[in-house]
Amino acid sequence: MASAFGHAFVALALGTGFSKEIKKWQFWTLGMFCSIFPDADVVGFKFDIAYESFWGHRGFSHSLLFALIFGFLMVLVFYRKHFLTKTGLSLALYFSLCTASHAVLDALTSGGLGVAFFAPFDNTRYFFPWRPIQVSPIGIGNFLSEWGKRVLLSEAIWIGIPATIYMFFGWVIKKMLFRRSSN
Repeated sequence: MASAFGHAFVALALGTGFSKEIKKWQFWTLGMFCSIFPDADVVGFKFDIAYESFWGHRGFSHSLLFALIFGFLMVLVFYRKHFLTKTGLSLALYFSLCTASHAVLDALTSGGLGVAFFAPFDNTRYFFPWRPIQVSPIGIGNFLSEWGKRVLLSEAIWIGIPATIYMFFGWVIKKMLFRRSSN
């Protein structure tokens, strides 16, 4: 898995592409929460749930269906008055993308058993052919080690740089569109 820092940074980057009207502290906080939440499945290790099972690490909570459901659930719980409106659908899209980005990053890591993108329809675990991100250790104690430093460096290169470029070009495009609309 990528670290919580890498996942949260992707949520911040994705959020820059959404309307200013909905970008409040709650928007950013929930986006980062959605990007990290799929790893709550690691609690299954404490209950002897096998890594490779449907409910195991990188199982259903990392699927695209889960991301979609979770995105709509965030809107239903935190933005109820906007549910099934244009704003609500935009929020659901953002929260779903943040949640799905978790699985995408995990499929780019150098370790684990892969990601069950298509659960519950197919529990096969997948990786992308190119896996440049160092897999993050599970647990804070393990993260505060040489391994954790390598993960952060890897994420700075393979997550931080692309996400920053995305934010920069988004900013440039918005400036160009604003300038064009004000003329």
